[in-house]
Amino acid sequence: MRRTLGCVRLVYNKALHVRTQAWYEKQERVGYAQTSSMLTDWKKQEELDFLNEVSSVPLQQGLRHLQTAFTNFFAGRTKYPNFKKKHQGGSAEFTKSAFKFKDKQIYLAKCTEPLPIRWSRQIPEGCEPSTVTVRLHPSGRWHISIRFDDPTIKPLPVTDKAIGIDLGISSLVITSDGGASHLRDK
Repeated sequence: MRRTLGCVRLVYNKALHVRTQAWYEKQERVGYAQTSSMLTDWKKQEELDFLNEVSSVPLQQGLRHLQTAFTNFFAGRTKYPNFKKKHQGGSAEFTKSAFKFKDKQIYLAKCTEPLPIRWSRQIPEGCEPSTVTVRLHPSGRWHISIRFDDPTIKPLPVTDKAIGIDLGISSLVITSDGGASHLRDK
């Protein structure tokens, strides 16, 4: 698993370097599609052939996270993306195509043994995992986060109405349509 985290970090940092260099040298933006094709080329290089030993899904997800970081940067929501450091731990995200879920066991792609999981809560009936994120904290502790899709939850109906909510001092809640808090003082 540490090898996977290292490979994700390497791919993220190489892509960040390429994107930064392209901007400073040619004022050219490099997107996810270009970095994804670069990943294919990197995996063919002899000095980077170890990238083939880990699942390609977390590597691609790392590139998607970098794309999101740049999208947020260009929208003014955050600072320029930083390079990932080894001592910060790291994470790897596996989508549905890169793991198998059977009998409350999770088998990641290119791993022979299931993940040793101590479940913190019950899995609701009928729910299937869609994403598994494995994180190594700087303290050395491992954490697994699993996103489940629940088919019983229906989407809310689409509406063109909107309302603002203000938390007040004299009334707990005031809504933009003039309604006051529906909570009664005792």
